[in-house]
Amino acid sequence: MQTESLMSLEDVADYLGVPVRTVYAWRATCKGPRGFRVGKYVRYKASDVAVWLERQAAPVPASIAS
Repeated sequence: MQTESLMSLEDVADYLGVPVRTVYAWRATCKGPRGFRVGKYVRYKASDVAVWLERQAAPVPASIAS
């Protein structure tokens, strides 16, 4: 069985180019990527971060899409 690598809060912050405190705030307000606890640590699946990031993209206005 192949397992997906996990990202720490610091990894996610570095990947997204935001401060670690921002990732903490997103987690506290349920606005960031889905994370889960592994013991006392918070970890993120890289695929969950990628899906969350894709969903943050602003929709293309219909006038531009045509």
